[in-house]
Amino acid sequence: MERKRFCVTFFLRKARTNKTGLAPILARITTNGISKEVYIQCSAPADKWNQSKECATGRDKLCQQVNAYLNEYRARVLGVRQELISKGYEGNCIEIKNQLQNPESHSKMFLSEFGKYCEKRQSEVGVRITQLTANKYHRLYRYLKEYMADRYKKDDVLLTAVDYAYLDGLNTFIQTAYNCKTNGAVNLLCCLKNFMLYAIRNEWIEKNPFRNYKLKPEHNKDKDHLTKAELETLIRKEMPNERLSRIRDVFVFCCFTGLAFTDADHLRPEHIGTDRDGTMWIHKPREKTAVMSRIPLLPYTITLLRKYEHDEKCREQGKMLPIPSNTKMNAYLKEIAVVCNIDKTLTTHCARHTFACLAVEYGMPIDVLAKILGHTNTNMTRHYAKFSEQLIGREMQKIGEVFAAAN
Repeated sequence: MERKRFCVTFFLRKARTNKTGLAPILARITTNGISKEVYIQCSAPADKWNQSKECATGRDKLCQQVNAYLNEYRARVLGVRQELISKGYEGNCIEIKNQLQNPESHSKMFLSEFGKYCEKRQSEVGVRITQLTANKYHRLYRYLKEYMADRYKKDDVLLTAVDYAYLDGLNTFIQTAYNCKTNGAVNLLCCLKNFMLYAIRNEWIEKNPFRNYKLKPEHNKDKDHLTKAELETLIRKEMPNERLSRIRDVFVFCCFTGLAFTDADHLRPEHIGTDRDGTMWIHKPREKTAVMSRIPLLPYTITLLRKYEHDEKCREQGKMLPIPSNTKMNAYLKEIAVVCNIDKTLTTHCARHTFACLAVEYGMPIDVLAKILGHTNTNMTRHYAKFSEQLIGREMQKIGEVFAAAN
């Protein structure tokens, strides 16, 4: 059955019939198979309503007034639709309903509403999202303004004008103008997708432009992580200067705790506690997700914390470890890799992967590891924990021993 492109029908809400026998009339506006209902501020006698004819059947004055109002309202809906189309709008049921309920309003403008949405996200920092997530929305807003000026030569467009072609062009623009990789662009477009869902829930738009636009992140190659032997070499190696020695200490601390760079950077004394058995713990919500990480401290990590307990620079910055910027940290780690003759790309995130891989290799259950890493889903933990060839060989040897015993 073919969908009706546009129609207006009236029906009675009999469930809300009042004591005088009058029930409110609603108009159902349908465009392209999607409908919206509007109270038209008119009521009719419930016992004199003919739904097939969509009118009141009585000959009294009230029924005549109701039918005249329905004819007038239908003409009004048609007029609003034609006016919207003439101004370049779609003239869909959502736009018609908005115009009928608020004649002074205009259809929403995309960048204007997205800017307000960014401010809304900013107000949710610390409650529903982190500052890093809020910054991502603001960065996308900046890119959108530049894309609009470059591609469309406009300051803004109608919210209903954002379609598949707009999204595809934006994706290309982000990757070319800012040398952004596929996963980075997908990450930003997910923010825009959240806004479009917000717009649909507010009935600002009828269709989601992302419905046919697939966001496909690339599967990254396995991240480098250190083996037990490489980590021991890094710990024992004499560094050529104090700068690299301090960076090595920070990196090793993260290797033994699984803390991400930003979590180590924001580590404070209040996050350290001691239980009844005398074991020192880190109890710290992750900066990225606010999920609590629970990490028992090993003796070597306690030694590192005490080493910098009275460090002048750390005390000035209010930090527990001498952590520079992420960029400097990664640059210094490259120097350390050369000094230690480690043929791997050392980064701040490499330390977190090293902890996860070594923990799995030496028998830590995946659920326990998830608690330490601050994951709510063990699937993410499995993404971090890679199985080494030594572990695979050891497990395979156990199978061999079983078969050998059977023979």
